[in-house]
Amino acid sequence: MRRKLVVGNWKMNGRIAQNQALIEAVVGGVRESRNADYVLCVPYPYLGQAQSLLKDTNVTWGAQNLCANESVALTGAVSAYMLADYGCSYVIVGHSERRMQFHETDDTAATRFNAAEKAGLTPIFCMGESKEERESDWTEYVVGRQLDSIIRRFGAEVLEKAVLAYEPLWAVGTDVAATPEQAQKVHSFIRDRVAKCDAKIAKNVRILYGGSLNPANAAALFAMPDIDGGLVGRCSLDAKSFVAICKAASQ
Repeated sequence: MRRKLVVGNWKMNGRIAQNQALIEAVVGGVRESRNADYVLCVPYPYLGQAQSLLKDTNVTWGAQNLCANESVALTGAVSAYMLADYGCSYVIVGHSERRMQFHETDDTAATRFNAAEKAGLTPIFCMGESKEERESDWTEYVVGRQLDSIIRRFGAEVLEKAVLAYEPLWAVGTDVAATPEQAQKVHSFIRDRVAKCDAKIAKNVRILYGGSLNPANAAALFAMPDIDGGLVGRCSLDAKSFVAICKAASQ
């Protein structure tokens, strides 16, 4: 049985004092919720703080992006091995905001996915369609293309050590989440597509839902057979809300 996973994505938010209060509240809130896994993906400058505060707790930490290169002349870039130096276990790859605002592509996301795994990190690979693509019935084409960018280049076996995340663009930051049935349909499609290459990996790979996930809809979404947890944006910045989502996953 797949163990639920809840990942908080702080995006470009945080200040040292606020971070400490938030992290301590989250740690205290999930201390007894041992039936799921929890991760906080924080901005690069706060990785050291997260490492210090989360060490020896049941919450792990990760980053929100990485560069595919190991050590080259790229001003401002951060490699997978730098993240590993800070004890990161996870890194988000291919988030819709990176694709849309920084023009990252399926191929560059796949390359960063591979770099993360080579450094011993678990990539959380994001996929999802826009509102226009959904209305045009292109959801499976778009999500399948994004997933295939990994499978085509590196083989389905790399998914054994990865986490997948479905985050429809039309739901991210909009207060309009996918219904449990809508999300389940896409999650099932993703799992079936992986199964065509490797049934065992498809059975075990965790697929998260992201996009206006909150305490009110978390339990219903997590009850779906192919939804294995959540990638949480805004609600990860509020300890009470994030802990409530974590507890829904732990039930």
